[in-house]
Amino acid sequence: MIDGKFWQISDRRTYLMGVLNVTPDSFSDGGKFDSLERALHRVEAMLKHIDILDIGGESTRPGASPVSASAEINRVVPVISALRQRGITIPISIDTTKSAVAQAAIEAGANVINDVSAGRFDPEMLPLSARYQVPVVLMHMQGEPRTMQVNPQYQDVVHDVKQFLQNAIQIAMACGLERQAIAIDPGIGFGKTLEHNLQLLRHLREFTDLGCPLLVGVSRKSFIGKLCDQPDPQKRVFGTAAACSVAITNGANILRVHDTAEMHDVIKVTDAIVRGY
Repeated sequence: MIDGKFWQISDRRTYLMGVLNVTPDSFSDGGKFDSLERALHRVEAMLKHIDILDIGGESTRPGASPVSASAEINRVVPVISALRQRGITIPISIDTTKSAVAQAAIEAGANVINDVSAGRFDPEMLPLSARYQVPVVLMHMQGEPRTMQVNPQYQDVVHDVKQFLQNAIQIAMACGLERQAIAIDPGIGFGKTLEHNLQLLRHLREFTDLGCPLLVGVSRKSFIGKLCDQPDPQKRVFGTAAACSVAITNGANILRVHDTAEMHDVIKVTDAIVRGY
């Protein structure tokens, strides 16, 4: 799905991005994979299901406080290096808003930058992506993780998020990235109410005319917990499955998920129905 510096996405199938949080405080699995041994064991369990591995060393859950670049690097680089040393060739994205972390991860073997701030938090991020010729994911987020769920408001959430992403694409291209190197993410759960999230999922198709692969992350999100009255993120598998199926139906190209085996089956069935493959 990644050919050198470009995304290579086929409309014939949906791609699966598996989440590996090497953090002590992730909203869904904080601390479960924050040792090298546990992280590698988790990757081994995911490999047969996923197309890309997304590694993050800083929690972006609502209310989260930032960590230093050095702490983030110390969490993610040993895992990336160990995977490459073991001959694992799967594309790896580094989930970070810091260019220093992205650079260290790329030099260790990462292939993609997944930036929830779309380059807003660090002006060096997009030039770095262009310089290293690695694809990037640009996500919409209202505010920043510490405050994003404090009364988020929009004139029209679908229009506003789409306009933000359109602008983000133009900024990235002005920094030297080609459109084929850019994927977009509407940022489900990042500065959105329950109704905002539902509106975005209903109207995902509107984002496809931006001309970039559409990545959607609904996995275990709090809006699913509210709808299902399920406070435990790890027990939101069925709700996640429903949201993933709708996302595929409405045009998503890539799904970012925690429960990779289960969502692999969801993709197989939904693709067969929706895409005819």
